[in-house]
Amino acid sequence: ALQRGVVPATLHVDEPTRHVDWSSGAVELVREPVAWPESGRPRRAGVSSFGISGTNAHVILEQAAEEPVSDQPAVEPVLGGGMLPWALSAKSEAALRAQAERLRATVDEGVDVGAVAGALVNSRSVFDHRAVVVAADRAGFVARLDALARGEAESAGVVCGVARSRSGVVFVFPGQGSQWVGMAAELLESSAVFAGSIERCAEALAEFTDWDLLPVLRGEQGAVSLERVDVVQPVLWAVMVSLAVLWRSLGVVPSAVVGHSQGEIAAACVSGALSLEDGARLVALRSRVIAEELAGRGGMVSVAAPVARVEELVAGREGVWVAVVNGPAATVVAGSPEALAGVVAECEENGLSTRTIPVDYA
Repeated sequence: ALQRGVVPATLHVDEPTRHVDWSSGAVELVREPVAWPESGRPRRAGVSSFGISGTNAHVILEQAAEEPVSDQPAVEPVLGGGMLPWALSAKSEAALRAQAERLRATVDEGVDVGAVAGALVNSRSVFDHRAVVVAADRAGFVARLDALARGEAESAGVVCGVARSRSGVVFVFPGQGSQWVGMAAELLESSAVFAGSIERCAEALAEFTDWDLLPVLRGEQGAVSLERVDVVQPVLWAVMVSLAVLWRSLGVVPSAVVGHSQGEIAAACVSGALSLEDGARLVALRSRVIAEELAGRGGMVSVAAPVARVEELVAGREGVWVAVVNGPAATVVAGSPEALAGVVAECEENGLSTRTIPVDYA
């Protein structure tokens, strides 16, 4: 009634009751639908429920404001032409396989795989036994659903598991060290959501940098080098923030975020603690100070060993320290290049794997 501007007829009543003096006021029984014209104010209606058991409730509803119509084209929140996840869940492994079989039977020719991906995330209950089927088209989903239904998920590349907690998704934003030329270039072409976020990041960074974000990401000839710390950190920040925007558009919303090193800036932006503009300013100026004051004076090495073992290796050495504990068997040491070379040599003698992180400061 509020939306369509029509007062509906009162149900199951043909004649007004004789116990009410209808002539003494402005109230009358609605025997047939009546037009409810616009008056310049929101329509309001009362809905009453008086139960036979004694429950009495009355709700007053107000007409919702008209949403402004955007003249911008709608952005499809999926990876156009790329891979998509179908998330399935059930109360048991057998029920999960049965769900895969039922879904497989309903996948017709011409199905909108993006719409199915969204529906599975946004309109289905989530249970502990879960599987994620990743494919680019109907044929790929059919093949992987068949494998999941047969209990052969692992061989088909389907990810299965049992949830150990209901604490929600956590986004973790790392520091630098794993970047490469051309990273995210495919996403720029295949995802309008990701590309739009990168463009907003580029605009926010432009005031504080003497280089352009997009040519660097695409690895274009003449673009500045990712080896510069004052380039790589803002670039990674933009990629991390934009990946979070992309995941949100696909229905993956974090319950919490955490960041390490310059990843803290991306985490703060994604959480809403920092605006995009403030995040861009912070990461650009921070990396500039590092480049001017610290670059060329140190380095970092990741050691595949517990922190206690690594502390033994660096004990008594000058110019090297344990910098980060990334996990039970992942420890980062930082220091001068000479001291790090000694640690790496001792690790090799003891059969410990190391990886030199591509940074020149500590």
